[in-house]
Amino acid sequence: MRKILPLTIITLCCVAFCPRQASALNMSAPPKPEPKPKFVYKDASGKMSSVEIVDKYQPTKIVHPFARIDSKIDPKLRRAATIAEERARAHSHSQCWRFVKEALVAAGVVSSRPITLLAKQAGQELVNNYGFKKVTVSDPYSAPVGAVLVYGAGRAAGHVEIRTVDGFVSDFRSKTPSRRPLIGVYTKA
Repeated sequence: MRKILPLTIITLCCVAFCPRQASALNMSAPPKPEPKPKFVYKDASGKMSSVEIVDKYQPTKIVHPFARIDSKIDPKLRRAATIAEERARAHSHSQCWRFVKEALVAAGVVSSRPITLLAKQAGQELVNNYGFKKVTVSDPYSAPVGAVLVYGAGRAAGHVEIRTVDGFVSDFRSKTPSRRPLIGVYTKA
């Protein structure tokens, strides 16, 4: 009896610490994994397509790429982006167009200070008086470094910001563009 008790205890410990070997004794078939649910839709050409439905939290954030530096645009615009970034504050003070104007003048992009008061009018003034051109970009993340982005806002003043390497800047710095509707992206050659 004294020899059997220690052997029983050792056997139970082995089963407790080695469950994989103990589960090998189970003779039933392993359960089949359930197929992942799919969302079925018709694409633009009318072809049926499907994608897996995301049903778990994705711990990684969506990261937008750094802005591209376009060699065709005036290098002074990149300098204006740097100046605006140096002068920007942490939070908005509703003076976006004023800060962008000052950065454009300080970098030598424009010869005189623009006179429009509302930010949503900035694009027209830059095109008419300072030689800017409207670029066919509809996604603010696709704008080149130094580009001036103009946003509308119904009856409000709108918003203006300059694209930087890792975000956007006006009177404050931001990693994301304004949520207002984009009027246009303007650059100078």
